[in-house]
Amino acid sequence: MIREYVRWYSPRLHRDMELLVFGHSGAKVLMFPTREGRFWEYERLGLVDSLSDKVRAGHLQLFCIEGLANESFYDGARHPADRIRRHSAFEDYVLHEVMPLMAAKNPHECTIAHGCSLGAFQAASLVFRHPHLFRKLVAFSGRYDLTLKVECFGDLLDGYYDDDVYFHTPTHFLPGLNCHWKLERLRQVDIVLTIGEADPFVDNNHYLSRLLHDKGVQHSLHLWDGRAHRAGAWRRMAPLYI
Repeated sequence: MIREYVRWYSPRLHRDMELLVFGHSGAKVLMFPTREGRFWEYERLGLVDSLSDKVRAGHLQLFCIEGLANESFYDGARHPADRIRRHSAFEDYVLHEVMPLMAAKNPHECTIAHGCSLGAFQAASLVFRHPHLFRKLVAFSGRYDLTLKVECFGDLLDGYYDDDVYFHTPTHFLPGLNCHWKLERLRQVDIVLTIGEADPFVDNNHYLSRLLHDKGVQHSLHLWDGRAHRAGAWRRMAPLYI
């Protein structure tokens, strides 16, 4: 299996950024790591290996990127307004630096966004606001409202709220999404959500599912036994849904 390391200075983030590419052809998979993950996380957790048959066969090409969570939502030293602005800059990097690189390396028409945990939020937020750029969303164990407090998980923006928070939070902006053009393109995206039945954010996943249903957006929500917020479950999920 081809493995390529890529690094460059991002003018949008004002720092070097790194990623790993696995495979040579097929649908392009943009992979967002968990909150503590780096660009090499899915290789270390075994998700890359769980997809290796599809990668070697030329069905998938994986682009494993940095998530930058320690400079955005999980940087407690930053003001919450700066956290969401840093996340917005990170998304600009993905849209205007990573995705053009993906297109240059691989002309395949299908782009899939995937992530686990916080990566699921990042993937979903991007796809729901830019559905014309993606054919599929595969989100594992996601929380789609970072202001939600559940169990030991707190509000990652400490009560702060503005338009950036609203428009980057899927369960906030979807109810007010009435743009016919955007909704039609969102309805063309294959959306797959997974969550453990005992996971703390299972209710948030059900709520997101209801919002999508209300907007006429077809999708699937797969409930796994117990708590599935772990690498072992994600390794089993990946070849089934990606």
